[in-house]
Amino acid sequence: MHRTRSLPLRNGDDILAHSENATKRTLAAMRKPLLLCSRIFTTILFLIALARPQSPVRGADGRSTAASGAGTASATQPRFDGTTWWNYVKILAADNMEGRETGSPGLRKAQEYVVEQLKSAGLEPVGSRSYYQPIRFESRQIVEKESSLALMHNGQVEPLTLGEDAIFSTRVDLAPVVNAPLVFAGYGLTIPELGHNDLADLNLRDKVVVIFAGAPAEIPGALASHYQSAGERWKALHKAGAVGLITILNPAAMDIPWSRISANRAHPSMALKGTEFDETTGEELAVTFNPEKAQKLFEGSGHTLQELLDLVKDRKPLPRFSVIPTIRAKASVNKKTVESANLVAELQGSDPKLKNEYVVLSAHLDHLGVGEPINGDRIYNGAMDNASGSAVLLDVIASLKKSPKKLKRSLLFVFVTGEEKGLLGSRYFTTHPTVKPGSMIANINIDMFLPIVPLKVLTVYGLGESDLGDMAREVAQSLGVQVQADPEPQRNEFIRSDQYNFIRHGVPALAMGVGFEKGSPEQEIFKNWRTQRYHAPSDDLDQPVDLAAAGKYEEIIHGLMLRAADDPGRPQWKPDSFFRRYAPMASGLY
Repeated sequence: MHRTRSLPLRNGDDILAHSENATKRTLAAMRKPLLLCSRIFTTILFLIALARPQSPVRGADGRSTAASGAGTASATQPRFDGTTWWNYVKILAADNMEGRETGSPGLRKAQEYVVEQLKSAGLEPVGSRSYYQPIRFESRQIVEKESSLALMHNGQVEPLTLGEDAIFSTRVDLAPVVNAPLVFAGYGLTIPELGHNDLADLNLRDKVVVIFAGAPAEIPGALASHYQSAGERWKALHKAGAVGLITILNPAAMDIPWSRISANRAHPSMALKGTEFDETTGEELAVTFNPEKAQKLFEGSGHTLQELLDLVKDRKPLPRFSVIPTIRAKASVNKKTVESANLVAELQGSDPKLKNEYVVLSAHLDHLGVGEPINGDRIYNGAMDNASGSAVLLDVIASLKKSPKKLKRSLLFVFVTGEEKGLLGSRYFTTHPTVKPGSMIANINIDMFLPIVPLKVLTVYGLGESDLGDMAREVAQSLGVQVQADPEPQRNEFIRSDQYNFIRHGVPALAMGVGFEKGSPEQEIFKNWRTQRYHAPSDDLDQPVDLAAAGKYEEIIHGLMLRAADDPGRPQWKPDSFFRRYAPMASGLY
């Protein structure tokens, strides 16, 4: 930000054509009335500040919650202007962090910096090894020169070009060879609660299933997202006898252009070590197909790609049918063990009973590391994704050090690893928490909240699922910010970050981001950002950022954190929330 420089005071000799003694006498005579005016002015400002009315957050019963410290920022609470937040981002997203790939020296360097900040703020370590919770991963990298894909039409082989037509997904443990018939199963969703079953009456035994990413519009967003998760989708397909999955991306919901997806197709994927984490047992083949090339899959079926794309664009139901070609796949994968860690720290609460309960604030510290160059740049800095979220945690932690107020509940700060590899760090932490099972009562997750426009609208993922959403609404509205649920449920944001693993373990959780009204110019700004910067080297420090929006977002995070920490009761799942079924897991009795 450009700042206008103050002009230097002119020398007294330039003003007074008198002797040095005359100058001194004149200045002394002027000093007394100036001091008197200054004192009067200071007193007036103090009286105005005392008289200014506060704007407390109102609870569900309409009573003020300001006395408990549960509301918006007040005169005794820290204020955020985005400046210190951006200073943290500049450190975490610098080129010398090398994109913070899981298990890399760059991520370890970023973690060391975060640990220094935790120590400086006086937070206690609650990892399994001081602040660290070590995790072991299996890294998997496709060896393309030894791998191939082809379609078989009546004995005729049609080779597929890796990168142009399709790519392997190494998030599953690929079989060396797969030869199998294909079946198109629409969206491939089975949702018992709604009686929806795209697999009904299809023979999938020893078949590879072809689907479009997405869900029909009539399925509620959170429910559709949950059943599109890799584990839930494969559970139904595996039960039906399928051996593999080909996913055609929906052009209307693609965050990243195919050219960029293809460029980094050989980048290693990872999986958590241990059979307890394997949700895709039996999935021998996983392929992602370029939607522009997918007509090859439907030749001779009586259906065209354009027919299906028109339905997918409007999220309409899809037909299901057998596909003439069969798939022939050969996959060679290099595997190795990689070690990384979550970082976990606490600020203990003051209430004798409630201090044994935690409000968890989480953000992922990892990103994509060094990849294929785009415009000559190979470092995928991840400034917004997600140095921005980790910086919010650090800024909030620093503000707590300055604040004398003691919270009733304890705060748990978790900087997770492996999010970009499939939410792996948070999955490990929620499966093996470093605090007592059942003690985590709420999770506020921060991931790529995108302060790239003024914060007038706050999008809350999970808004209607628990009381935590009600608290977020009250805090945001007290700051003059409109609140909305996910305006683009087809993008599955609800399951695409670490709050989802807390939810699956029964902990009420949400994520929030700077939002927009549909059809507004801001929506186009967000769309362009995702196309040009998301998972690209251009998500770096050389991009427009609205510091005021970041500061206001931090105020909301801070206010929600205080509210949840001091509220007498735990946040509860709404009676009609699908995720209420996981609530018993949060009791610690599972």
